[in-house]
Amino acid sequence: MSVFRNVVFVAALAGLVAGLVMAALQILVTDPLIFQAEVFEQAGETPAHDHHAVAAPPAAQDSNMSTMAAAPAAGAEAHEHEHDAEAWAPADGIERYSFTVLANLVTGIGFALILVVASEFAGGIAGWRQGLVWGLAGFAVFTLAPGLGLPPELPAMPAADLTARQLWWWGTVVATAGGLALITFRRALPFAALGLALIVAPHIVGAPQPPSYESAIPEGLHHQFVVAATMTSLVFWAVLGMAAGALRARFLGEAGSLRSSFA
Repeated sequence: MSVFRNVVFVAALAGLVAGLVMAALQILVTDPLIFQAEVFEQAGETPAHDHHAVAAPPAAQDSNMSTMAAAPAAGAEAHEHEHDAEAWAPADGIERYSFTVLANLVTGIGFALILVVASEFAGGIAGWRQGLVWGLAGFAVFTLAPGLGLPPELPAMPAADLTARQLWWWGTVVATAGGLALITFRRALPFAALGLALIVAPHIVGAPQPPSYESAIPEGLHHQFVVAATMTSLVFWAVLGMAAGALRARFLGEAGSLRSSFA
């Protein structure tokens, strides 16, 4: 039980650190781009709405992650997002930034629990360098792979059916994680081939796409946002992995992993 408690404690601390870093990057880097997009959205007579991002599934992510994590913003059924004009949204300024920080802290802790628990069943993270490798793997699973088919979206951009995007996003995450695990831990040619096939399969199927790509958002602004969102997610996962590795070495040391605890 003490091992499990320490694992949760390490994940919570690492998630808080990474979440704060992500919130700061969003406020400085991605939020200004979202504000620019909302000007185009309002000019197109589409109600403005709040967009914060962390690599997360399409239903939850509004800018980049998602993220962490990564997947597109919640969208409309056909050519454009549908937004309820009467829906509540935090006011611009302190209130909006506060919700951005809170959302990133919660998301950071959630992703940290996934990363730390998964690494514990693989034997545990031995220091911040190995933690960085795990963090990069998390970036590949939750941001890079899904983002190849469903890049981060700005307000007023067209999107395919939400349910279809969610299913593809989750399928890509699971397939990528399974493929990387087979390649890394099995270390045999048949398993490596199967792992590679799993990673490639969702992209052969293809992500759901909107029937039209017409948008009031300039292409250059969207490209700038995709790059900014992806890079902030990369920093988030790198910090999360390194923090988890450093904190595990501090609080667990040579203690057994969860795998040995359940053995």
